Amino acid sequence: MPSLKDLAKMPERITGGHRLCPGCGAPIAVRQILRGTDKPVVVVCATGCLEVATTIYPHSAWKCPYFHNAFENAAATLSGIETAYNSLKKQGRAKKEIKFVAFGGDGGTYDIGLQSLSGALERGHDFVYVCYDNEAYMNTGIQRSSATPYGAATTTSPAGKVHPGKEQFKKNLLDVVAAHEIPYAAQACISDWADVLKKSQKAFETKGPAFINILAPCQRGWRYPHNKTIAVAKAAVETRFWPLLEIEYGRKWTLNRDIKTPKPITEWLKMQGRFKHLFKPENEHLVKKIQEHIDSEWERIKNLCRCSGQNFD
Repeated sequence: MPSLKDLAKMPERITGGHRLCPGCGAPIAVRQILRGTDKPVVVVCATGCLEVATTIYPHSAWKCPYFHNAFENAAATLSGIETAYNSLKKQGRAKKEIKFVAFGGDGGTYDIGLQSLSGALERGHDFVYVCYDNEAYMNTGIQRSSATPYGAATTTSPAGKVHPGKEQFKKNLLDVVAAHEIPYAAQACISDWADVLKKSQKAFETKGPAFINILAPCQRGWRYPHNKTIAVAKAAVETRFWPLLEIEYGRKWTLNRDIKTPKPITEWLKMQGRFKHLFKPENEHLVKKIQEHIDSEWERIKNLCRCSGQNFD
């Protein structure tokens, strides 16, 4: 197995010069994930920002075999490709060891593509599915998704006198995936590249389905300066909004970074224009509600990790 140092020196599998926005977290996530293996890789990509901005006909930013599929069926498409490869291996027509990875945004993973992902996980296909989570349908106009946080303003959950932004908490997708009892599921963030690389390597080496949910901030949808992407991502981890963790076979939980002295969630919220309305005096109770939810979720995760034998002393 190659070392992290060797993987970090690998040639890029996605080029610069694509049309993604300055400061977009998606290409950062892709570059980090694709360094997790030195084997040939086949990429499948759901419709979304990553797809439309890297494959504008007749150009492509991809340096590996790449398949574009519909918004809702990335996992099904990759299932078919992986199955065809296994057939060719049995026939003696495929000799190389090839890895398979799908990329989908939160719209194509949390929502529209969830049935396709669930089916592929249940069938046990040998691939890696990566959700680059930018917390809304950014490609089509910043509409809310089930990954959008509570209180965030989007074009379909606008903040005003009647509604304070989105009124539901973010769907806990990692728990949904873990309920399939797949060999490996993880949550990562682009601000910690070494953690991403370790999880990517582990996912690619896992026999069977593996899933990584990686936070990939969007400067357009989150409303912050494009040169602050990594700082915003880092703050999501340091406020415990985005725990870094792993789940094996749905039962063994591991918290990769214990934030013993977290920053208040206001430190993350105030960095983003989509939450600016929360800082009006009449919305103080909403910020308190968000903080309480984060604190409760953190303790739930730690208790699950303790049940798996992790010691936090």
